[in-house]
Amino acid sequence: MKVISTEKVPIKMWLDDIENGALEQAKNLANLPFTFKHVAIMPDSHQGYGMPIGGVLATKGVVIPNAVGVDIGCGMSAVKTSITEVNIDQLKVIMSKIRQLIPVGFNKHKEKQELELMPPISEAFGNYNIVDREFGNAMHQLGTLGGGNHFIEIQKDTNKHIWIMVHSGSRNLGKQVADHYNKIAINLNERYFSSIPKEWGLAFLPMDTSEGQAYLAEMYYCIAFAFANRKLIMDRVMDCLREILPKFSVKDCFNIAHNYANLETHFGQFVYIHRKGATLAEEGTIGIIPGSQGSHSYIVKGRGNKDSFNSCSHGAGRKMGRKEAERTLNLNNEIEDLNRRGILHAIRNVNDLDEAPGAYKDISIVMENQKDLVDIVVELTPLAVIKG
Repeated sequence: MKVISTEKVPIKMWLDDIENGALEQAKNLANLPFTFKHVAIMPDSHQGYGMPIGGVLATKGVVIPNAVGVDIGCGMSAVKTSITEVNIDQLKVIMSKIRQLIPVGFNKHKEKQELELMPPISEAFGNYNIVDREFGNAMHQLGTLGGGNHFIEIQKDTNKHIWIMVHSGSRNLGKQVADHYNKIAINLNERYFSSIPKEWGLAFLPMDTSEGQAYLAEMYYCIAFAFANRKLIMDRVMDCLREILPKFSVKDCFNIAHNYANLETHFGQFVYIHRKGATLAEEGTIGIIPGSQGSHSYIVKGRGNKDSFNSCSHGAGRKMGRKEAERTLNLNNEIEDLNRRGILHAIRNVNDLDEAPGAYKDISIVMENQKDLVDIVVELTPLAVIKG
């Protein structure tokens, strides 16, 4: 851990290679009037919008929509199966079946999914204006992967057990909620002459206002929807496996989000913890840290490090932007490297290079940098990947 002490509160970092843009954003966080104790920057951190991805922020009395982000509740699910053998031909058939069942990118289901698969709405927490407005569309998006770095991956562990890993979030529902309440936050901050520069992108909602409480309620619904989305994806992936490999059981199942805000107790005080591309790592908590589609992923156990606000990285983290990756990475080299390792991958053309392994940090260095945050429980090797 490295500490920067030049700002209003310290910045504690678990990496050496933070980019200038992400560092400036971390300094902005450290100079907010309501930031509590310090800012924590995880080893996969890179520049985001308003707040670095891979950042953890504790605040007193306010929540910042952009410190959660537009993909509210985005996270990971992982299932260990009893399968210990699967050949390349079987994998190809399984992946083809998955593509038929699970829309990716901007695609969604033509028909609404069953209502009982949607999280229930509890009116006890107030009005759900955006959730109500977007509910019908969300029923079409339930069980869809989305785009960007979202993926479905078949993996194997060191004991040859086959795992399924899913990375997805709240789809357009989360974006609509995030955008709506960020605009409200901007208007409120302007009305009451907030001292926080607008260009920082860190407009906030006081939690003693109806607007703050409404955001929190709709944010929590998006977290539940994101989990329901991953669960339905996982269930359908398992159905595809059973068509080809009918005799297997599920050994373990894990789920954890990495984009949300939550009221927690740290250093003896109640604070709102914003994890934006960061994973809960309380002592004993099981987490999921994926690599790129060409590197290891990890099932981990939290060590409960107080300085990280009980957090760890959410993945390997980008080392270059999407457009930069498309401009600079060599398509043939990326494909040949994945082929050489026998991975059924998702790199087909230059537009896919934004998700090539070369666009990401070395996951082994990321894991080394957070040995005081988590212990590795399982190391997973990719076999086949579907990218959004």
